[in-house]
Amino acid sequence: MLFELNNTNTQRHSHAGVLEFIAEEGRAYLPHWMMQTLLLEPGDLLEIKNADLQLGSYVKIQPQTPDFLDISDPKAVLENALRNFSTLTKGDVIQISYNEKIYEIMVLEVRSKPDLYQEHPPSDGVSIVETDLEVDFAPPLGYVEPKPLPKRQQTMADKVKIEYTPTTTRTLFHGSGQRLNGKAVKEGEADSTVKSTEKSVPPALNLPFGKLFFGYKLIPLSDEKMTNANEGNDKSFAGSGQTLRTRKRNQDRTPSTSSAIASSSSS
Repeated sequence: MLFELNNTNTQRHSHAGVLEFIAEEGRAYLPHWMMQTLLLEPGDLLEIKNADLQLGSYVKIQPQTPDFLDISDPKAVLENALRNFSTLTKGDVIQISYNEKIYEIMVLEVRSKPDLYQEHPPSDGVSIVETDLEVDFAPPLGYVEPKPLPKRQQTMADKVKIEYTPTTTRTLFHGSGQRLNGKAVKEGEADSTVKSTEKSVPPALNLPFGKLFFGYKLIPLSDEKMTNANEGNDKSFAGSGQTLRTRKRNQDRTPSTSSAIASSSSS
C-alpha cells in the first residue's frame, strides 16, 4: 500500500509506504527526514490519501555533502539502504545511515517504466519495490573538482638519462694469511689489487639549466695519421700455406721418373 502525504499549509507533498498499522487513530508517525521534507512540526495537520504509483526504472540522486565520496563502495551501500524505502519522490531529501553516520541524499529526477495502458495518473513519485532501478550520481553538493597539476617540462638531463657508476677497485681475498712457522705474514703489495677497467660507462653531463647537448664536435684525422693508420693495418693470413702430404707426393713422383729413363735407354 502506497500513500501520498500532503502538507496543505506549505503545499509540500511526498509519497510513502506503510511499515505497521500501530498508530493511534488520527495519528501518523513519520521519519524525521520526511517531516523535514514536508516542513512539518509535531502535531501539525497532514493529509493522507491512497496513491497508485508506477514502478521506477531510473533515479538520479545528489549527496548533500562531499563526505559521501569517502565510502569505499557507495553502490553497495545505496543498494542496501534503498531496501528500506518503498517510494522515491522528486525533490525529497532522504537519509541513509552507514558506519554510525547519517548521509543526506536529494532525489533530483525519477523515471517510471512505460505505462502502455495508461492505468496510472502522472506523478513525480515512483515505487521501488521489486523493480530494477538504474541509479545515476550527481556531484555532491559543495564538491570542487580538483584541478590537474601542470606537467613539468622535461630538461635535457631528464631526456639523456645517463646512469653513471663510479669506477671502484675491488680487492680479492680480504682475509689475513697464516704461516706454519708462526711468523707474521707480510702485507700484500698494491699491485695485488684488481682495478676495474670499465670504460663503457660515459661520464655524467653536468649541464647548466637551459643548455642543450648534441654530442661532441667531430674532429677528422689528418692525412698523415690516416696514412699511418692504413699502413699499420695487419693483413690476415699473409703467410704461405703448408701441407702435411708434400713429402709423400715427391716420393711418389721419383720412381715414375726413373722408370721412364730406364725404358728410354732400353729402346
